[in-house]
Amino acid sequence: MEYNTSRELLPITEYGRHVKKMINYAISIEDREKRTVIAKAIVNVMAQLVPHLRDHNDFKNKLWDHLFILSDFKLDVDSPYPMPDKIKLEQKPEKISYPSFAIRFKHYGRNIETIIKKVIDLEEGPKKEAAITAVANHLKKSYLNWNRDSVNDEVIVEHLDILSKGQLKLGENVRLNNTRDILAVTKRRPPQQNLNTPGGQNNNQNRNNPHRSKQNFSKNNPMRNKNKPAGQ
Repeated sequence: MEYNTSRELLPITEYGRHVKKMINYAISIEDREKRTVIAKAIVNVMAQLVPHLRDHNDFKNKLWDHLFILSDFKLDVDSPYPMPDKIKLEQKPEKISYPSFAIRFKHYGRNIETIIKKVIDLEEGPKKEAAITAVANHLKKSYLNWNRDSVNDEVIVEHLDILSKGQLKLGENVRLNNTRDILAVTKRRPPQQNLNTPGGQNNNQNRNNPHRSKQNFSKNNPMRNKNKPAGQ
């Protein structure tokens, strides 16, 4: 008895081991014309095994490529398509280098540095001043996500000066959002109830239909059913 662990590995598993055996038989045939006829018959069998690929424009070309790959490029036949290049198929893709950026303050993230560069390029005026204030408030909010206790506004101003390389300055009369207000907005968001659960669905139905809620209470009231005559 043969086990798959003792057999040769299949480079393409969709067609099964029987197709692989047919291809090995075709390789052993000495007559080239007969070998070509057998190869075309094998391609037709392969087409029946993968009918979902028929919609592709290069369906036949793909089947012939798979035939040559399964034969380990040893099948010499008159193919309507050129044999694929084994070197290109086995060539590994180039390694993509992981993007490495020197983030000055990781708790603010990379995007805020890009935003600061855009704000620096703005023309002087109320629009730029509003953008600087918005960036500073965002820095404070991001800082509080990292440190829940508190943050001094002077720290945010200093970090803004470092990230902008001294090109962005808050106005003297500008006050950042209060720490308590920022934390309160985060705590104020209630968890969304899942309407797919029986409890959530019934609660919403009863909220929209108060009479139904009273009917359910009356129906399930044990004191009401206690004095009810039998058979009713």
